[in-house]
Amino acid sequence: MECLSVRLTDLPDEILMISLKKLDNITLLYSLSGVNRNLNKRAYDFMFTSRLTLLYYLPICLIKLTSLSINYFFPLSDLILNRFCLHILPKIHQKVKWLDLELLSMERILRTAYYPNLSGIGLYNMDIERVVNIFS
Repeated sequence: MECLSVRLTDLPDEILMISLKKLDNITLLYSLSGVNRNLNKRAYDFMFTSRLTLLYYLPICLIKLTSLSINYFFPLSDLILNRFCLHILPKIHQKVKWLDLELLSMERILRTAYYPNLSGIGLYNMDIERVVNIFS
């Protein structure tokens, strides 16, 4: 039996984009950024960079058989956050239109780059006093 090897970059663009759409934007950017020029071009596409949710959330169902739940929000790990702040955000900052952020990493992410097309920010686990200090 012959061994057949197919690389991700060997796939036609249409199939590659369908596959990439199955990943969340943060996983896609973290995993494919810097691999090669072709994958950078795909990962940095507006489709994947316009809205970034730079946090983890965990929904906890309060009462079974109902939709009542609480969401817990957590910062990205230091390893992932460092890569985004040092390598990824400086390359895609002009494409970002929306950021979902949480308290512990918000200031660092906002200071990483200028986001000229940013039209909205989702804030989670926020302390009102700190938000006022940052945005005033």
